[in-house]
Formats: sequence, C-alpha cells, structure tokens
Amino acid sequence: MISRMFGIILLLATITVEGAELSVGASEAEAQETVGCLFPMSGRGGLYGRDSVAGIQLAFEHIKAQPYQSPPIRVLFSDTSSKASKAARQVRNFVRQNKVRFICGVVNSSIALQVAQVAQEEKVFFIGTDHASSRLTGGEPNRFYFRVNNNSEQSMRAAASYIRKTFIKGSAKNPLRLAYIGPDYDYGYQAWKDLRLWLNKEKVHYQVETVLWPELYESDYSHYLEALLDKDVDLVVNSLWGGDLVAFIQQANQTSLFEHARFANFDTGGNYEVLSALGENMPAGLILSSRHHNNWPETEHNRWFVERFYELTGRYPSYAAEGAYSGILAISEALRLAGPDADNDLIREKLASLTLTLPEDPDQFSSYMNPRNHQLQQAIAIGETVPDDRYPPARMMLGNWVIYRPAGPD
Repeated sequence: MISRMFGIILLLATITVEGAELSVGASEAEAQETVGCLFPMSGRGGLYGRDSVAGIQLAFEHIKAQPYQSPPIRVLFSDTSSKASKAARQVRNFVRQNKVRFICGVVNSSIALQVAQVAQEEKVFFIGTDHASSRLTGGEPNRFYFRVNNNSEQSMRAAASYIRKTFIKGSAKNPLRLAYIGPDYDYGYQAWKDLRLWLNKEKVHYQVETVLWPELYESDYSHYLEALLDKDVDLVVNSLWGGDLVAFIQQANQTSLFEHARFANFDTGGNYEVLSALGENMPAGLILSSRHHNNWPETEHNRWFVERFYELTGRYPSYAAEGAYSGILAISEALRLAGPDADNDLIREKLASLTLTLPEDPDQFSSYMNPRNHQLQQAIAIGETVPDDRYPPARMMLGNWVIYRPAGPD
C-alpha cells in the first residue's frame, strides 16, 4: 500500500512550464547520466505522460533487480502540452541547463520530427518511445535518433498480411472494397502510405472507396460516419488514436457502421486506454492491435509489468507505459555496454546493435535494433475484441490472436 501511494503521489507531481520539476532515478549528485523526457502531462494526452512516468519507475525497478550493475541514471520530465515549438525549446533547455545526453519520449509524430531535428543539432540522442510515423526511420537515418516502439510501416506490414489472409477476394475483378480514415497530420498520412505500400507488396486486390481526414482532437464525427455509410465497403481501416478513437467508436455505436463493414485499427486501436474508456460500449469483433497488450504475451515479464504497474497506480497500463519503460532500458543497456564516459560514436554503436527483452516480447523472442534505420524490430499481435473482464473497467480485450514476427534486418 505504501509503494502504491508513493507512486500515485509521484505521478501527480507538478511539472513546470519550461523546466523539469519532476525527476526519478538517481539523485543529481549520484547520476552518471541525465535523461530529459518529453511527454504531454495534462489535457487530452495527459494519460500518456502519467503512464510513461510510471513505466520509467518500473524500468528502474527492473534494472535494479539485474545481477549486473548499470550506471546510475537520473530522468527529468517536462510537459510538452502537445506543442512542437514548446517541445523544441524544452530540448534546448534540457541540454543547456541540465546537461542531458539523452532525450526520450514524445507522443505526437509531428512533434517528434521537430524534436529529432533539434536533438541532432544539439548532438544528443533522442530515444523515441511513443510515436509511429515511419518518416523518422525512412531514408538516411538520423545518427542521433533511435526508436523503441514499432512504427506505422511495421504495423501496416502486419496489417497487409492479415488482410490478405482474412479478406479473400478472387481476382482483380472482385477487389476488396476499402475505406480509410486517419488523422489529418503526419502520422495519419504515413500510415495510409505504408498500408498501400504493403497491400501492393502482398498482392492484395483492393479498391479504395473513400479516404477521410478528420482533424486531430475532432469532436464530431457524424459527417465522416455518414460518408463511410454511404459507400459499399468490406473493410474500414481507421488510424485514429487515443481519445479521438474513443470518440469515433462511441459515435459509430449510434449508427450501423459496425454491421455495414468490418472495422480495423492496426496500430493503436487495441491500446488499453481505448478498451478501458469504452468499457461495455466497446463492440465485439473489431480487428485491433497495439504496441503493448496487457493480456498478451502470457509471459512472466509481461505479467510482472502489468501487475506491478497496477500496484503503483491503481490502473492498468496503456502502451505508452511500456514504450517509456523500453526507452529507459535501451539507454541503460547502451551505457552499461559502452560505459558512461564513452563518446557519441561508441554510444551510437551500442544503441544500433541493442537486443532487449521487453514485456511485449513473446517467449523465445527479444526485440532487436535494426542498425540500418535505427528502428527496433518487434513482434506484432493482431486480434479481435472479445468479452474479457479481467482488466476492469475494460469489458472487452483482444483475443483470436494472429502474431507476426519480423523477418530479420531489412
């Protein structure tokens, strides 16, 4: 009870506008490295920041329990308020005032693109933990950027394989009728581009009936629902996330959309945040995935992570928690292998060759970094919503799993 109360108090700590008032890990005097983490701590995305703080606490618990010694790390937090200009300013403040060598976090892909540029200018490492645009790991890699959650291309590659096997159409004369709805910013555009890329590579015969772009934090989806219902489609692929996806499904429940067509969200739809917010209003049979699942894989590591998170906070984790947990493990392991006094080239070498065993990893698999694009390679689990009341307030979880493991470095 004491540890849980301490966790709740810590998660409610005040974050200053420009600096970092909240810190976890080693003290300033003891720390050999300092990490500056950027998350939304308030507003619609505030849960992601609070879950990330708790995930980082669990990372330190995990590190402390290992038989080897890792360099002591101090982690500072700052509230981005989901604003790119503020996040960029916070990076420079972290570097110049707090002498950080690592930046971590960032939820919004558009903000992450700007943070990655500033981190490269400041010559500090940016460990991405909770954004998915494949632009950040496409083309020539940013030498200071590494991502530890799967990106939109990985999710859509698995999605295309799932669609090919699940929605069988006979020929080009009888294509899959597809609709897409995604947020009107970089992540939504990239997810749509990546899905089409891999549908074509999988040789799926499909026909696009409509593509819709609601603004981020849209409140009324009635116009978009009408547009989807107006088309004869077999599958609606949705890449909204967080509160936007919750609002969309709540409003879709008032229509016949889920009887009209199958519905899928292959990257963020299975996030526990969505399942818990909808509770009994989450329909059965939706095709969803997420970057972490509380009920899969059924490994000792994942059970510990989920149960310990609940002990600390009184709630079950969203995928943001495991992303932040993974980011601190990545930094800790790179420093352990290279030594805290290592130069940037050696740190980069260790980050580029990392292997991490994470809560989301199934048995006999560990996530590993692709050195060519600095993107962690992970298993992706796609499932369908089924009744499951083990993780209240959610009343639906995912089941009927189909698992996709990475084929190897690209």
